[in-house]
Amino acid sequence: MKKLIYTLIILAGMVSASSCVLEEDPNGIVNPYEFFNTTMQIRAAVNACYDPLNNIHNFKYLIALEGATDLASTNGSAQQDARFEISPSSPGAGTILWQHSWRGIRYCISTLAGIERSTVDESEKAPYAVETRILLAYYYYVLTSFFGDVPFYEDYVENEDDMQRIAQLGRMSAVETRNTLINELELYVPTLPQVRTYDQEMNNCGAAMGWMLIAKMAAWNKDWDTVIYSCEHLEAMYGDLSKYPYSDVCFRNKNTPESIFEINHEWVEGGIEYTTASSLAISALVLPKKGTGETGTDLFDGVSIPEVGDNAYSYAPLRPSTYMKSYVAPTGTGDIRREFNIATTWHGVKFKSTEWMGHKFWCFNVYHNYDSNNYKIFRYADALLLLSEAWCEKGNYNRSIEYLNKVRARAELTPYSFVNAVKLRGEIRDERGRELFGEFGRKYDLVRWGIWYDQVLAYNTYSLAVSNIRPCHEYYPIPDVQCARSGRVLSNPEYDKYNLTN
Repeated sequence: MKKLIYTLIILAGMVSASSCVLEEDPNGIVNPYEFFNTTMQIRAAVNACYDPLNNIHNFKYLIALEGATDLASTNGSAQQDARFEISPSSPGAGTILWQHSWRGIRYCISTLAGIERSTVDESEKAPYAVETRILLAYYYYVLTSFFGDVPFYEDYVENEDDMQRIAQLGRMSAVETRNTLINELELYVPTLPQVRTYDQEMNNCGAAMGWMLIAKMAAWNKDWDTVIYSCEHLEAMYGDLSKYPYSDVCFRNKNTPESIFEINHEWVEGGIEYTTASSLAISALVLPKKGTGETGTDLFDGVSIPEVGDNAYSYAPLRPSTYMKSYVAPTGTGDIRREFNIATTWHGVKFKSTEWMGHKFWCFNVYHNYDSNNYKIFRYADALLLLSEAWCEKGNYNRSIEYLNKVRARAELTPYSFVNAVKLRGEIRDERGRELFGEFGRKYDLVRWGIWYDQVLAYNTYSLAVSNIRPCHEYYPIPDVQCARSGRVLSNPEYDKYNLTN
């Protein structure tokens, strides 16, 4: 969550060992006995723990979580994730996500060991340790949400025995992993200044991110009391949602007051400061498609978008589904979010062929696909909708509607009135679709609600996706190369049921 000023210092020692994340190299990570002698060195090490985030949050991850769901699709010929041509031997987005999530975990564990052994005064180093624990929890949150049950460890690799022990870890309960992380964060997050991420120096991970992670993991575990407890801390920090303009949610508006967690990018013409390979950026995936003769112009599907410019790439873009356009977010409701999420026109001119992803996602003044936008991952409205969901599941429908209507009011929708519990639950789920569309979370919501397969089968508009989807695709498979290196301690039994072993 910051410009990684000192990253190169620490990365020189943090060798990736990218071929297998569980085959730790105890000599390949910064030695906690020989570094961490000053707060500057500690800051450098913590900064490096953010580095894998940019590789994780890429266009494949966006397709997996948003573009292969009930709300959007893409029919790009090269997008195997959109077609559910996913198996252990061809895991699509799972390859990069597995590799870089474990890289982040290694960095965090090494950094925590170094901070613990550091002679820097406890009062000075303690906040860095909590920040690192929050990042560690986030990497495990991603892994458990994407793959389900995965190995879990927090021990620093001291020697070959430790390395062998970790290499033999099999799948472990995602519920138990999340509970362990929740308990740890509940212990440490209250020690930090209780302020918004916006108020954190360099927008790094602080108490707001910690409480949000607790809420997210608790929601997966259906621990509604913990969801309420953690989100109420966020409510105390952020206050009235109406003071945060919805226009701030555009990805080009960086580190805004409502944000809890963003993936930071920067690109400067003549000198790239972009932290993710351009080939992994999402910018070309969220712009309207260019038609014949429009390359090299600011035209997209017949409409001029001068703010984007004439150097942008656009290929195999995501498209909102009919279900999203006609049912979840139909026209005529007065919802101010629709034009941000779904592009029908630009400057009053209608796109020729269809509706596209809205300008919420567009990168202005983009060069090819060097995306300088920040990616919104968590923000305050999400926490309020989690509160609405939690109170609904606990049977307190008045409190649930109270929080639901806070989000609806900012969107200029009429207040929701109670009909019955089933309809309220459905309305909360639709509201999450309207409010958080395209923000790297739809699949996770569908999976934790237990409706992913049925929803995608019914409403995804890509014919190959519908024909290829299987219930096992609910979670991605652990890449087969990792299973082989573990001596088959790691496996994918759900994929075996559908003969998707190759």
